[in-house]
Amino acid sequence: MDVTPKILIVDDEQDLREILQFNLSSEGFEVDTAASAEEALTKELQSYHLILLDVMMGGMSGYKMADMVRKEHHLDTPIIFLTAKTSENDLLTGFNVGGDDYIVKPFSIKEVIVRIKAVLKRGSASGQATTSLQHEDMLVDVDRKTVSIKEEAINLTRKEFEILALLLRNKGKFISRQDILDRIWSNDVIVTERNVDVNIARLRKKIGNYGSLIVGRSGYGYCFEM
Repeated sequence: MDVTPKILIVDDEQDLREILQFNLSSEGFEVDTAASAEEALTKELQSYHLILLDVMMGGMSGYKMADMVRKEHHLDTPIIFLTAKTSENDLLTGFNVGGDDYIVKPFSIKEVIVRIKAVLKRGSASGQATTSLQHEDMLVDVDRKTVSIKEEAINLTRKEFEILALLLRNKGKFISRQDILDRIWSNDVIVTERNVDVNIARLRKKIGNYGSLIVGRSGYGYCFEM
């Protein structure tokens, strides 16, 4: 990246905030912290390249904050959740509200740094191609990460956007659930094929009549029909 990545740490444990801030600053990141989701939401969230977000906090949960970041602030800033929860439902909840990765406590600082760099690298790589994808009245601006239908903006989460762009780039071709996972989620993230189904179900609803063009076939995956 041409600029120093700026990271926001949101956690109600002061010791953990200080440890993370010290180590991430030592890695060359610009780091800011917040002791609660409420405090974090008062900051200029659009200025951050990544948010490191604790799930269980005294006030608003990390899941609720992430949902607000996506739906109310309309930001696709990468979010990595920090949590002690490990069930599949917890993981799905994190990704369904727009999370990009999930680090389970207790963790090593080295693991956090590796995960952060991986997520930032994916975001940087996905933004290199300045191009648009279009199907009839639906326009997908890959560079600006926006979707519109008949010039009306459609609010998608980061994963929903990436899935739509992937399917549009491969119109008429079936892409397996595993291939979608491999392309859109990093290999070190614990997700299931069910997560792909959930995101596509939400995507279909959001793009209205075009949703029927996303066809699923058992054993083959998903395809955007010509």
